[in-house]
Amino acid sequence: MKIAVCGMDPSLRNWGIAEAILDLETGFLDTPVLTLIETKDISGKQVRQNSNDLSLAQQICDVAIPIARKAKAIFVEVPVGSQSARAMASYGVCVGILGSIRSLGIPIIEVTATEVKKTFTGDPVATKSQMIQQALLEYPSANFPRHGGKIVAKAEHVADAIAAIHAGVQTPAFLNIMRILKSI
Repeated sequence: MKIAVCGMDPSLRNWGIAEAILDLETGFLDTPVLTLIETKDISGKQVRQNSNDLSLAQQICDVAIPIARKAKAIFVEVPVGSQSARAMASYGVCVGILGSIRSLGIPIIEVTATEVKKTFTGDPVATKSQMIQQALLEYPSANFPRHGGKIVAKAEHVADAIAAIHAGVQTPAFLNIMRILKSI
């Protein structure tokens, strides 16, 4: 049995998504289709911050929710905490969007940054560059963000989304979902 899955690396400015088909029998993941949602601020001097934040959230939802609706499971490196009030606002928007996706009835499997890095590269403190390199090694024909033919630094977000799938399929929560899906 094959199912549609999705990995997400949430961020208010660069939300990474990896869509793929997972073969439940072999554990094989086909080459993911990658999407990087790069949000844009509302322009103008009189724009309130809360209005801008609402616009950024809508930009993410307009792309992420239709993709999420196609998946049987979504694997997400859920953000944790923040160092400033502004970062906390970003965190709140991201968690709110994830909660909205979950409210659609789509299972969200949460993974930690450490699980993602360790599972994907073998190194629990892997750098952004190492994550991108591993993703390129695993899926060389995936549509990574490029500029002038070269992989851009923002590819880290889609690389993390791919890695979230790799880590998520090993979680007890997903193994339970898999048992249910196989019995249908």
